[in-house]
Amino acid sequence: MARIKLALPESEKVYSSEMPLTINFINYGGHMGNDAILTICQEIRLRYMKSLKMSELSFHGKSLIQSDAAIVFKNEAFHGDVLTVDLYIEDQHKYGFDFFYLIKNSAKEIARAKTGMIFFDYEKRKVVLNPIIE
Repeated sequence: MARIKLALPESEKVYSSEMPLTINFINYGGHMGNDAILTICQEIRLRYMKSLKMSELSFHGKSLIQSDAAIVFKNEAFHGDVLTVDLYIEDQHKYGFDFFYLIKNSAKEIARAKTGMIFFDYEKRKVVLNPIIE
């Protein structure tokens, strides 16, 4: 299987926050587990929306649902590391956009991740148009 590649974004970062690696992020190998990346991404995404006084249920007046995710691991991270996560918005389209996450510690890049976000009507259970570009 070919490796997934996530190029660095061309857009400007919209948000950045630090995230300490607590023991719940560490796996049996003694480093950050692969499942921790999506948890960290969701936390950073929620912090960003909160900074805008929005949420995943009301982002520019519409709800969001995650449609896909991709992760590329670059280096290990360990208990006690403080990660910096830079957030970007990429690839706006008719129904949504991508959040791109650049995850690093002071010395190196740890991972890159992307989550595809779609605007969604939870009452009708269907996709709706992207209000940011309507």
